[in-house]
Amino acid sequence: MGGASGSQPQFGEGPLARAVALIYTLLVVELLLLVASLPGLVVLVLLDRDASNLPLAAACALPLGPALSAALYSLHQRGTDLADLRPAAAFWRGYRLNWWPVLRVWAPWLAWLTIAAVNLAHFSATGLPAWWAVLLVLIAAASTLVTVNALVITSLFTFRAMDVVRLAVSFLARAPGVTLGSACLLIVAAGVTAVSSEAALALLGSGLAAALLRTCRPMIAEIQRDFTA
Repeated sequence: MGGASGSQPQFGEGPLARAVALIYTLLVVELLLLVASLPGLVVLVLLDRDASNLPLAAACALPLGPALSAALYSLHQRGTDLADLRPAAAFWRGYRLNWWPVLRVWAPWLAWLTIAAVNLAHFSATGLPAWWAVLLVLIAAASTLVTVNALVITSLFTFRAMDVVRLAVSFLARAPGVTLGSACLLIVAAGVTAVSSEAALALLGSGLAAALLRTCRPMIAEIQRDFTA
């Protein structure tokens, strides 16, 4: 009997308990992500989809970077002890630690993406050949994938800004599965925004952050193995 009782599952070991814990964590992180990005998100949702509003839209998206970083940090820190669920504490700790390092990556990317989008919106007035537009789109897509890698790295590790950029660029080729997965998530995010609105995308924020973490597992594991003590 003693051996049988010793093999009984403990609290939180069952699939239902784990599912409930995951749902609870995602809901709390989603709520905090919305709170942290709310000032810019409200204005962003109200803006007309016009090229003249692109700089303002980029400014409204600034708070989203640190908020998404905090969500990534909180979900990554989620422990296996379901009796100790504190996603809110982990979220605000990640926000406090990473808001400035993330902005150093996030803000330049937003600025560059705004320049590219404005140029594409008025491309017919430039008189340039069509292949310039294709090149601009490819550069914007590549810089977005680099920024996604950099966001994950900055959220979970402490490196100098230039080292973060080098790692983010190198892992585009070193981890093609991660790059492909991130590209698919970006396509889904763009599709949701195009079909619905930025608000709908924001409501899926914690789920997308969890999916991004899962996609980036090989990159995270390699960085832990090769670049941390």
